[in-house]
Amino acid sequence: MRLLEGFAPLAEAYDGFIVDLWGVVHDGVAPYPGAIETLANLKRLRKRVVLLSNAPRRAEAAAAAMRAMGIGDELYDAILTSGEAVHRALRDRTDPWFARLAPPLYHLGPARDRNVFDTLGLPEAGAPEEAGFVLNTGPDDHLAGQTLEQFLPLLRRCLAAGLPMICANPDLEVIRGGVRVLCAGALAEAYAELGGEVRSLGKPDPAIYDTVLALLGLCDRTRVLAVGDSLRTDIAGAKAAGIESAWVIGGIHAAELGAPPEGLPPAAVLEAAVACAGLAPAAALAAFRW
Repeated sequence: MRLLEGFAPLAEAYDGFIVDLWGVVHDGVAPYPGAIETLANLKRLRKRVVLLSNAPRRAEAAAAAMRAMGIGDELYDAILTSGEAVHRALRDRTDPWFARLAPPLYHLGPARDRNVFDTLGLPEAGAPEEAGFVLNTGPDDHLAGQTLEQFLPLLRRCLAAGLPMICANPDLEVIRGGVRVLCAGALAEAYAELGGEVRSLGKPDPAIYDTVLALLGLCDRTRVLAVGDSLRTDIAGAKAAGIESAWVIGGIHAAELGAPPEGLPPAAVLEAAVACAGLAPAAALAAFRW
């Protein structure tokens, strides 16, 4: 695993890049220093860039949020979110698991994530007891201090109703504006531990990478690099898809690794972390900067 000060040494080695959003490009509030410049340099070099996020909302909603942060559409070629993948799965019903879901749905999540399903004409239940399945887009990531325990009574009601759960964001937590917030993946994990049936779409499921590669317009996976901050989702997902990865340390793992501001912890610490996870990213860097 190469330890790098910036992203430039990786740019020439690949034709396409799959770049995570939260923890790499932005923190949910503002872009990280150097991220916009790095995307601009990749476009200058005519590299293909697809943004892949576990955000539980449609791709256009994620793009609009980035525009508001000053991250323009011209900086990348396409964007795919787990929320978009869920929308398509509910719309098309070509997957047997989704085909057997019986409406109405119960939405567990904030109102702004309703774009995942609100154009599909699916009836919606006001309570789990009235539903056929539950769509979990997670706690409101604008609210800090939410705990898993707050959601357990609702999860038990979903379980008692026998509802299969769609998880539209496999992340357990993200950092928003420097504060850790709970995500849908933590609720899905708890639901599965209670005995509930869960289907998650997004990283680390390798299936989502087929769509990403089509968006990149590349079929040679050896010419593609995935960039992410989470070992559990970004780096593990890339490995499962047969794609090399670069690990950005300044995101979700920074505190636990004792990373200094804008710097890397000792090489031994990083090597131990990836070995423990059974992973081998090609490179590690403090931030997505050139």
